[in-house]
Amino acid sequence: MAKRIEVRVPVRVDLAGGWTDVQPYTSDYGGEVVNFTIDKYIKCSMEKDDEGKKKVEYTSDVPTGSGLGTSGAMNVGLIATIAGEGKTPEDIAELAFRFEELLENKGGRQDQWASAKGGFNHLLFIGDEVEPLPFEPMRSAKNWLLKHFIILYSGIEHNSGKLHKEVWSRYRNGDEEVLNGLHLIRKAARTMANGLQQDRREMVVESLREVCKGVDMIDLRIHEPFNSVIQPLIESNKVIAWKALGAGGGGSVGLLCAPNSKELVIESAKREGWMNIEWGYDDLGIVVDEIN
Repeated sequence: MAKRIEVRVPVRVDLAGGWTDVQPYTSDYGGEVVNFTIDKYIKCSMEKDDEGKKKVEYTSDVPTGSGLGTSGAMNVGLIATIAGEGKTPEDIAELAFRFEELLENKGGRQDQWASAKGGFNHLLFIGDEVEPLPFEPMRSAKNWLLKHFIILYSGIEHNSGKLHKEVWSRYRNGDEEVLNGLHLIRKAARTMANGLQQDRREMVVESLREVCKGVDMIDLRIHEPFNSVIQPLIESNKVIAWKALGAGGGGSVGLLCAPNSKELVIESAKREGWMNIEWGYDDLGIVVDEIN
């Protein structure tokens, strides 16, 4: 009998810790990430005809290469669609990561785990193991973030593969600047988790700023494409903290706006050709519908 399977997978926002979920750092020191998923989705469908032939199609609510973990979400959707029966979200996340490894994509596990599980995540990465920590941000902190945190897509080409290769080559060669940057980014993840769980907003701001310092230590090219637009907004006190949401010197950024500045920031970014991605929270992760 012909059947159709439809899978919906959310994309993620990396608040703090991205880069530290990647080998060999996870084996050498252990990584730590805080992220959450938003109501923008990769949708994957598979049709299987009476002869057993399969046809898989994708759609995306956000541009691919946006720095929101779209490739990880897409592979989570693929695995859930073709081989997800009886598997947990964690199983599907790991299979999606292993699939990307076969394609020789250099990256960590946070994208797959976030998309599979949904909601807010505080994750430890120890070697090849992922350990979710108990994590429940206060409702007031989530409301504050939703009100003041904006996601802007720059349209600048996102090329994480090349940057990953160069950064990890420097790491293996003992580059102290890269190592210290990664340590700073990991520490910022714990600050972010505590800030959200206690509604300590100054800690959220501190975490984002520390992430930016750490990323600049890793490679200045990650932030360089954004600086001409964002620095004037910081200097005018319209933006109090920000971060690149991907690893490739392009794609999207997350900006924490000062009170009453959100619309001004969005309009300023639009004049530069950037696109505002309106978002809300996703708490479900993978959603699978089977249609016979």
